[in-house]
Amino acid sequence: MIYVEGDCHGDFRRFSTENFPEQKEMTKRDVVIVTGDFGGIWDYRGESSEEKYWLKWLNEKNFTTVFADGNHECFPRISRFPVENFKGGKVHEIRPSILHMMRGEIYELEGKTFFVFGGASSHDVEDGILDPVKDMGKIRRWRRSRDKRFRVEGVNWWPEELPSEAEMENGRQNLQKYGYQVDYVITHEAPQSVAEAMFPGVAKPDILTKYFDELLQEGLKFDKWFFGHYHSNQQYQDKFVCLYDQIERIV
Repeated sequence: MIYVEGDCHGDFRRFSTENFPEQKEMTKRDVVIVTGDFGGIWDYRGESSEEKYWLKWLNEKNFTTVFADGNHECFPRISRFPVENFKGGKVHEIRPSILHMMRGEIYELEGKTFFVFGGASSHDVEDGILDPVKDMGKIRRWRRSRDKRFRVEGVNWWPEELPSEAEMENGRQNLQKYGYQVDYVITHEAPQSVAEAMFPGVAKPDILTKYFDELLQEGLKFDKWFFGHYHSNQQYQDKFVCLYDQIERIV
């Protein structure tokens, strides 16, 4: 069995037996895919007691959890976990049953192929991305006022939220091996053309949304494209599915 679901932001209560009773029939061979903003590795200072508790709790579930990264992840910490091979692609092993699916990799699960590419631009930075040292006074004032939407670099925002050229090239090379045809695409962000149609006025173009559009123009074929990021549950053209708090079985 394979299930896919949207942003967690470190809140894994949706995977309780009460909220997700299907897990009673699952085993570690079965997989739940999170479409980014997993949030289980978030504290820039290191693994907190809360993170440790929830990662242990999730790791002990009947199923295996895999996730694409979103924009709200502590990328420096994720990058330090060991790289392993999983179902044909590379992963960071967070725990034996919690795996980060790396950008541009293709995985073969239950006889289906999954192209995975995480990342996205943060939407909640209208008032800026601040330097933790130079902007310390402003950060304190804004946190007290609570009327600003901002992030602090190295604390709750990292430039790695958007991909490198090497990661995008890795995606193209892996797709070429499969003739640019997979069963499913798993991302956090959507192609720019899709995001504009589904969320007009919200989606802003960046290197990643344009990259996804380029893959479509280059002939990428797939049955379904699942993504998160927009905190909404809806579909577009029967092929693009935005998930937030739904858990959907696909295999």
